[in-house]
Amino acid sequence: MDCRKTVSLGGFFLMATSLFFLIYSHSLFSTVWWIILLQCGAAGLMLWARLVFGRRSFHPSARPTAGGLVRSGPYAVIRHPIYAAAILFTFAGIASHLSFFSVVCAGLILFGALLRIWSEEHFLREVYPEYCRYAEKTKKIIPFIF
Repeated sequence: MDCRKTVSLGGFFLMATSLFFLIYSHSLFSTVWWIILLQCGAAGLMLWARLVFGRRSFHPSARPTAGGLVRSGPYAVIRHPIYAAAILFTFAGIASHLSFFSVVCAGLILFGALLRIWSEEHFLREVYPEYCRYAEKTKKIIPFIF
């Protein structure tokens, strides 16, 4: 198995497992109004990115799908809006449930997303030669910053 595929699957496992534990421990969703707004914004970003991405299938191993490089919608500003939304949703949620456990889970979600981004970007550079130019113009997960 390709190392990048293994890393991506590991990142997916970390994200999914940590998300499960945050939900199970009631540490993901908040009752604080401004956190709810942040989480709604994150959910909206994720939905927008999925709609722009189209009917392509989801691959736990972060393999690029056929159909060309997506550069419109949120992808015009950030390369990984779905991961950005998942990270924002998680960190906003744990803000009202701060504990060692919730911070560790959020950190694992962030680490898992970064592993998947690393893998995905290697695959994308191989499949789409124009990805390098696109990556120079956009940030990974935080617009205009990172």
